[in-house]
Amino acid sequence: MGKLKIGILISGGGSNMLAIVKACQAPDFPVEVAVVISNRPDAKGVDIAKTHGINTIIVDHKLFTDRPTFEAVLNQELQNHQVELVCNAGFMRILTEDFVNQWLGKQINIHPALLPAYKGLHCHERALADGVKITGCTVHYVCLEVDAGAIIAQAAVPVLHADNAASLAARVLKAEHKLYPHALRMVADGRAVEANNIVRVKTNVHAADNLYVPKI
Repeated sequence: MGKLKIGILISGGGSNMLAIVKACQAPDFPVEVAVVISNRPDAKGVDIAKTHGINTIIVDHKLFTDRPTFEAVLNQELQNHQVELVCNAGFMRILTEDFVNQWLGKQINIHPALLPAYKGLHCHERALADGVKITGCTVHYVCLEVDAGAIIAQAAVPVLHADNAASLAARVLKAEHKLYPHALRMVADGRAVEANNIVRVKTNVHAADNLYVPKI
């Protein structure tokens, strides 16, 4: 069976994209990056993708009068590269209902919190304000409601006494770089199966392949 072809959507530095690209360099990793698409021509991730020999395309949203027109071009590029799964990696555009429905069950995202807690922006500031002791990140399917799709995998990150939003974000980001490739492997090899907005992981009953936890 061939490798799962993914398209990665970025808007910025592309650190999660790079983590995926590096994971794909392993011969036994069941995923290949077919294309990286950025909606910003100045995104640092564009140069990183090109440096690693990845097909890289810019679809600048500012050149389009509306979202449907922008997404039509975006969708065409994904289809041109035979993308089977779309991976949002710091892609800072709200997608229309039509686009989400077209890729429903075939688009995933990573969010810097343990969903369903702290959906949306400013996750780390809100976690600190609430005094939580554990936060983390979540890879989930994309659905019509923002950050509400079926959870594929999560990584737990402890909140330290001296943390501020920046230091906490930096540690969560390190966990993201491990979690995203891990979740991708589960999707690609068929271990993560979604039904009724819940992902069931086919694994040993004593294993926890969909969770990373901190050392206690």
